[in-house]
Amino acid sequence: MRHKKYLIFNGTPGKIGEEVRPMAYDKRLIAGKLRRWEKYLQRFELPTWEELPDFGLYMEQVITLMKQYLDYLPPELKEEQFITPATINNYVRTKVMPEPNHKRYFREHLAYLIIILTLKQSLSIAMISKIIPMGISEDEVKKIYSTYVVRHAMARKIFNEQIRMLAGPILDHENCSEMATEQTEDVIAMAAVMAGFQRLMSEKLLLLDGRTLEDGDTIEIEQ
Repeated sequence: MRHKKYLIFNGTPGKIGEEVRPMAYDKRLIAGKLRRWEKYLQRFELPTWEELPDFGLYMEQVITLMKQYLDYLPPELKEEQFITPATINNYVRTKVMPEPNHKRYFREHLAYLIIILTLKQSLSIAMISKIIPMGISEDEVKKIYSTYVVRHAMARKIFNEQIRMLAGPILDHENCSEMATEQTEDVIAMAAVMAGFQRLMSEKLLLLDGRTLEDGDTIEIEQ
């Protein structure tokens, strides 16, 4: 049996020899979207521990609150089911977060959910569980969550700086770095590659938890 050959272009299979339309971007539109995203992230803040309600919320109230807290995606990319009762029940069933107290969720539960939902695009659930494990006291959850809120703010600032450096020509910045590009396709590719490297680094470091230089594999740099 002969197999047809296909080319993958922009996520869409195409037959070899078939003319494929190249991606086309309006620089003004891209620049406007990047500036809008930058301003959004500058204003965005995760709620502090003290701002999380602790009077016991029912499932539908939790879902509504999470959508308000984590309104990350623009309308054209937003999933209709960002978080569902089944999602939360699965986290509880697999012991990723504590069980509700008489079907009500308190500050501790919300802290777990926020960390899980903001990291699940970057790390596996198993890795996230190393960042905020089960079986710890509420004081420990508070400490982990409060530190995470600060780190989240720092990461947003670094991300914005990277985009300004990478997309300087698109944003009409002066004194652009050597890494800067005016091609939207380059920005997309480099951002995706950096995200992959960052995930790998996070996972590699998380796997070193509890290990020492003696049992943590080699640190020698290959020549």
